[in-house]
Amino acid sequence: MSVLSERLVRYEELIPCRNAFIDTRSPGSDQKENFTIIGPGVAENPDQHVHIAIPHGFNIGGARQPPGCLNSQHSHLTEEVFVVSQGSWHFTTGVEGNDAVVRMEEGDIISIPMDLFRGFENVGDGMGYLYAVLGQDDPGRVLWAPQVFDMASDYGLVLLENGGLVDTTLGQKVPEGVAPMPKTSSEQIAQHRVIDDEALEQCVVRLADFPFSNNTALTQGTDVLEAPLVGPASADEKLGETKLNWSHGFCVRALKFKLGAFITTHKRFEEEVVYVQEGSIKMLVDGEALILNKGDTFTTPIGAARSFAQQGDKVALIYVTRRGDTAKAPEFID
Repeated sequence: MSVLSERLVRYEELIPCRNAFIDTRSPGSDQKENFTIIGPGVAENPDQHVHIAIPHGFNIGGARQPPGCLNSQHSHLTEEVFVVSQGSWHFTTGVEGNDAVVRMEEGDIISIPMDLFRGFENVGDGMGYLYAVLGQDDPGRVLWAPQVFDMASDYGLVLLENGGLVDTTLGQKVPEGVAPMPKTSSEQIAQHRVIDDEALEQCVVRLADFPFSNNTALTQGTDVLEAPLVGPASADEKLGETKLNWSHGFCVRALKFKLGAFITTHKRFEEEVVYVQEGSIKMLVDGEALILNKGDTFTTPIGAARSFAQQGDKVALIYVTRRGDTAKAPEFID
């Protein structure tokens, strides 16, 4: 096995956890598949498989859900960004999920601020998949809405104060000396913000509105278009900002490759995680070739020489996540 293959996660090889969280048996939420692709994630089940454990300064995960399947209302301690990779989704906010709602389609991206209860539901006709980025190496624990604890108790699940999950239907017991997690209090709820539909829409960038340009530090003189999606303006990369311009601790870009388009060999100075949304690309990384297809994730070693080329008969669209609010310009290799 090559070193690079250890940094590649194929979509068809994703290993799901079907009981990652306290709401795993709640009606309407009991068919979720959760994936931890890079980093420890926030799963409450210690059996959750971690595909790549290398610290990146952020976590990459995924959620796959059939039509009508709901992820219950919760909040996070770090920033959370979703790309709609497959299907149609509703994102809702508020402790009861009725403060605001936005519908998102394939390719759209949303950044949900901290201190905001959120949930999401597949409202399409087929299987849906979300690609997710969570801030920091340790993104902390999930804070669930109070009703989630009640439903979990009805189905034999107990969340512990240390973040672990006990399934009493399997004969598991709360360990001695470890207390159950208290139900989220009204005081904790009051510390969360409340937003309306208009404010939630401001957390979304639609695929049709991506500010693509071929005049960036990476794409100048090519048939590749680049768009900033998450993070402030980056003068070094010749990239402006979008409305998702607050500090995340990571930045996200979109690259669109026309047929036959390519980016020549260069180096980067941050972790660079590539996710293929549409089409296929060929990467050469320190001379080793990789073909990445829809749904595949690859993390490129810092300082490695890499190039990109569109493959096949379909325009390729990829999303790139890098450590830090801004990144350095690439260093091209003659």
